[in-house]
Amino acid sequence: MFETPVDLLVVGAGPVGIACGIEAARAGLSCRLVEKGALCNTLVGWPVETVFFSTAELLEIGGLPFVTSGAKPTRREGIRYYRKAAAAARLDVRLYERVLGASREGDLFAVETSQGLHRSRRLVVATGFFDHPNLLDIPGEELPKVTHYYREPYPYSGTDVLVVGGGNSAVEAALDLFRNGAKVTMAVREKALKPTIKYWLLPDLTNRIQEGAIRARFETEVERIEERSVLLRKGSERSSLHNDFVVALTGYHPDFPLLEALGVALTPDGTVPHDGATMETPTPGLYVAGVVAAGVDIGKLFIENGRRHAAQIAAHVAESLGRAPAGLPGLPGIGLFQDGE
Repeated sequence: MFETPVDLLVVGAGPVGIACGIEAARAGLSCRLVEKGALCNTLVGWPVETVFFSTAELLEIGGLPFVTSGAKPTRREGIRYYRKAAAAARLDVRLYERVLGASREGDLFAVETSQGLHRSRRLVVATGFFDHPNLLDIPGEELPKVTHYYREPYPYSGTDVLVVGGGNSAVEAALDLFRNGAKVTMAVREKALKPTIKYWLLPDLTNRIQEGAIRARFETEVERIEERSVLLRKGSERSSLHNDFVVALTGYHPDFPLLEALGVALTPDGTVPHDGATMETPTPGLYVAGVVAAGVDIGKLFIENGRRHAAQIAAHVAESLGRAPAGLPGLPGIGLFQDGE
């Protein structure tokens, strides 16, 4: 399948990718989004009862109001909001279309996907990081009992679960599992819980550990995972625990092959070189948006600051192509969200 070249192709249809599409349309650019999974695939994969840490106004894109029922939006409200934003802007979004490679063809970018070939004058990589977990790289990690994603506790009720990790995700999962009938052990590499854990979670988990409701093994790593047990190591000491499931929440990282294929390599300190004012990389016409722009230090960028990249990119692309802003009729506008939901 051959697609007509567009001014801007955005790889990734999460909140930041959608924001790029909206701002591109406002700048008079033809734009297409390509996404390997569902719209807002990362949010779809979050735990079902997740609540955003940011308030609604910090998550808004395109000037569209984000109205929520509580002080902070839920995962469901977020998915609904970003879907409605994409629909209101009439974005050209191609879902479940995985990017296989990219190259330059004269003045155009050629992006090969599972569904065909897309060509564009400019290209934005807004792929996030959630699809690439930091693996343990140990024997048994490939077993069906092991997951790097946690959605809800009910499949684990009445079982022995090892939660690997000591960050917010691991702490939230451990508490949720415990309160829904799982026998929880945590394996944490550090000497103690991180002080950066959300302020309402830290005392909760500390108290559960002190009363023995959740077992915590500090300065401990997982050495091997077996069908009915796990082998843990603390220094030179090893111990085996009965185990039914392993929830390894050891973080995630961006995937950089697409950038590397187009001549953009990480710097020695793990950053992606780009112009902070335009988000353009050293490869002319190639931009980064959202968390991928942070390189390996993913904690620097979230939706609330990554969304700003969209306007920066659209303005620079429009100027470079000599496009006059066309605007989007009705954007922003409250009436856009009145279709029965």
